[in-house]
Amino acid sequence: MDAFFASVEQRDDPVLRGRPVAVGYGGRRGVVAAASYEARAFGVRSALPSVTALRRCAELVFVPPRFDVYRSVSAQIHAIFADYTELIQPLSLDEAYLDVTDNRRGIATAWATAKEIRARILEETGITASAGISYNKFLAKLASDHRKPNGQFAVTPDMGAAWVEDLPVTKFHGIGPVTAAKMKRLGIETGGDLRAQSREFLVANFGSSAEWYFGIARGIDDRPVNPNRERKSSGSETTFERDLVDPAEIEAGVLRMADDVAAWCADRGMFGRTVTVKAKFADFRQVTRSRTAARPVRDPGDLRRTSVELIRTLYPPTMGIRLVGVTVSNFEREASEPLPLLDLKG
Repeated sequence: MDAFFASVEQRDDPVLRGRPVAVGYGGRRGVVAAASYEARAFGVRSALPSVTALRRCAELVFVPPRFDVYRSVSAQIHAIFADYTELIQPLSLDEAYLDVTDNRRGIATAWATAKEIRARILEETGITASAGISYNKFLAKLASDHRKPNGQFAVTPDMGAAWVEDLPVTKFHGIGPVTAAKMKRLGIETGGDLRAQSREFLVANFGSSAEWYFGIARGIDDRPVNPNRERKSSGSETTFERDLVDPAEIEAGVLRMADDVAAWCADRGMFGRTVTVKAKFADFRQVTRSRTAARPVRDPGDLRRTSVELIRTLYPPTMGIRLVGVTVSNFEREASEPLPLLDLKG
């Protein structure tokens, strides 16, 4: 989807259309969750501190996120996908891989299939989508950004390896800022630079990731679209406007995050046995505390109570807390009543 959260907000509020919009919370400690294309023209991007975003664009409008609405629109989009193929691998609320080799509509080409899906998304949700089309997931992912917004691009088998050569490695899915910086120090800035390296060189410098880098530099990715990939955890976190030491304020933040996670679990019928609370202090030091039950935690009240008990193990805080988060993991789709929770060392 194109600037998904921001596009939904602009769709639902005509006043926001054509204006630079950031989904998130403004203020000294806020962070941009998503930015409209009008905001991106000023260099506003997701994960950018709100203060920095406002310096770059004084007219930026902050809109608080409405994740229940985004999940609802995402469900509409995935229902459209399901009309074409059962091989759907979601990456996030607004992105997925689809294998349309044998599609349910009998459409002859992936290009025509993507075009029809995008048209239906626009008609049924009122927002635009872009598509990348190729013979493997890595190239399709790269191609999906090539004609944004509201476009599509295909990387055919006869152009794949050559097309990768000229792209900067910073655009490669799976190569983050730290790895990209390391590659730059080694003289690797493009796909062509990466392709020029031997397996031995890549193993010596990147260890277990070497084979992956060797393959993608040549347009090779044999991973199938996996519709059964299981979610391992669900979490939510918040950064406070100021560093907190008051237990009541800290716990209020923890409870909001616990409620977010409980709602996600209930929506999907997925309940986990392990509850983890994270706290980040003013000096950016991060601490986690976990507790695991013999059976999944299904009751939101149990999740709230456990989360508060875990954060209380950090009292009194040695310094102000700037961020808290709650995560549930060790999912099981079916469970009976939860047993008492068992302590684990954090």
